[in-house]
Amino acid sequence: MSIKKSLTVSLAVAAALALTLSGCSTAAETPDSGIDAATATSLDAFGDLAGLEAAAKAEGSLNVIALPRDWANYGAVLDLFAQKYPEITINEASPDGSSAEEIQAADNLKGQDTAPDVFDLGLAVALSSTDRFAPYQVATWADIPDALKEASGLYVGDYGGYLSVGYDPDAVPAPKELTDLLGADYKGKVAINGDPTQAGAAFAAVGLATVQSGGTVDDFQPGIDFFSELNAAGNFLKVNPTTATVASGETPVVFDWDYLNVGYGTQLEGQRNWKVVVFPGVGYAGYYNQAINKDAPHPAAARLWQEFLYGDEAQNLWLAGGARPARAEAMAAAGTIDAKLFDALPTVPSETVVPTEAQSTAAATLLGEKWAAAVQ
Repeated sequence: MSIKKSLTVSLAVAAALALTLSGCSTAAETPDSGIDAATATSLDAFGDLAGLEAAAKAEGSLNVIALPRDWANYGAVLDLFAQKYPEITINEASPDGSSAEEIQAADNLKGQDTAPDVFDLGLAVALSSTDRFAPYQVATWADIPDALKEASGLYVGDYGGYLSVGYDPDAVPAPKELTDLLGADYKGKVAINGDPTQAGAAFAAVGLATVQSGGTVDDFQPGIDFFSELNAAGNFLKVNPTTATVASGETPVVFDWDYLNVGYGTQLEGQRNWKVVVFPGVGYAGYYNQAINKDAPHPAAARLWQEFLYGDEAQNLWLAGGARPARAEAMAAAGTIDAKLFDALPTVPSETVVPTEAQSTAAATLLGEKWAAAVQ
């Protein structure tokens, strides 16, 4: 999957899709009509959205996993879905879990009512787990740039941002470039969000270090070398950052997505001074991906969740959380995006990279081979 710098959408295709959907007069199927929700690849299988809603309400539950409420405004997203569909109980498991742990949970709980229905994954884990996914194309499929979606809908980018560094200016000097973090002022103070062999944000941190060190996303070795040097200097802090660790001062410098670092500052306003920098030079961007568990215990609810996430309301909620929604350009053209929030997004570097599918796969393999030894 190649993610282009300019994420453009064919408005003609989007308009054609809208006309097709608005002209559909098929009666909504009922949950007992013989439809197998687990094999549905679009709304057509249910007749229309009302048919899908009826099937999902009949199931009565949705199992989500690894969705922190302070991550990209997920709390508001979850609450709006619950408000729209009070007949569907949302079961939230392991909110602080990694992408890899989501897949592990699905494998461990396969066949049980508690298995995840849906996933939210970094690209590297999504690419290595496609055999667990069910293809599904949401009604707004044409609005999503081709570069952000697997062709059949096995996984689809939903919200994204730029890798940034958040820091407490009361604890450390303001870093102006990557190599500043190797200095003595940052001893025991620099953290990343998870393990890069398992978590998308940490994977991206190594990617950013790679391109900021003069390398390219074809080879993450320069990024691994940077963190090895950071570790040797005693500056690499092996603590997963959270709002609590930022608030306590335990993690005064954090590599993370810009929307998460901005979120720390917003949540801790008046309690902790927190600044965010996207280093000049080459920027590293990425999107998180939605996918449906092919063995979802609530397959209709899983598909309704996807339709909800790619609708205007949820897409604007990502924007309210400081993230860039996948449908942003199409929504801006249609006048359905929150223009004030869209215009307020941080300025980003003029040169941006996002690894292709092949580059991500190669990077994941390299990290699996070399990361642990580099930072032990």
